[in-house]
Amino acid sequence: MKIPFTKTPVVFGEGVKLNFEHIKSVMEGLLFVAGDEGIEAKELADVLEIDTDTVIDLIHDMQADFKRQKRGLQIVEVAQAFQLTTLPEHAPYFEKLAYSPTYSTLSQASLETLAIIAYRQPITRAEIEEIRGVKSDRAITNLTNKQLIQEIGRAEGPGRPILYGTSREFLEYFGLKSINDLPPVPELDPDQDIENEAELLFSKLNEAGQSEPPQEDNEETEETLK
Repeated sequence: MKIPFTKTPVVFGEGVKLNFEHIKSVMEGLLFVAGDEGIEAKELADVLEIDTDTVIDLIHDMQADFKRQKRGLQIVEVAQAFQLTTLPEHAPYFEKLAYSPTYSTLSQASLETLAIIAYRQPITRAEIEEIRGVKSDRAITNLTNKQLIQEIGRAEGPGRPILYGTSREFLEYFGLKSINDLPPVPELDPDQDIENEAELLFSKLNEAGQSEPPQEDNEETEETLK
């Protein structure tokens, strides 16, 4: 049953009472969890059990709230999906962080994720997580901030998930002329592929003079997929 828009408490799901502000709070959390792939209004409506027009009205209300409160985030619509993004005017600060002394170092999680993308591109976040067996949002975000990977399109299917691939900066970082210059992966047990790909990529790091070992994974707490 779709619940009509109301500012008074309403019964939702299994008897949980939600009101106008609480629904917006839940929507903000859903947008955060959806990450850079975003979430469509219809999917939000299905999860919240309210109609799509109400969802869109609430999104517009939240956009106004964010602007009025001078929040550091905004809600934008990309390819019919809504997502949380940072403000364009804050870009210089993000660039400063991206080019800080830690820019040249990669955690083990980021190196594994980068290896998967490099050897198996184009690839979606869900496919990366299926291979690694853990959530990879932070690793993907870090690699994007370091400009080592980029969005190269969208896959067919529900939600049109983002396809990731390596960037020109990736080639420069690893001293490669093209992606075809990556070290070939030997034919081994598929379960060892990730480890082998990461080791090969790290060997290219050494050849390119980026010889610092991978950092401990304190940059992210990874959640094992169930």
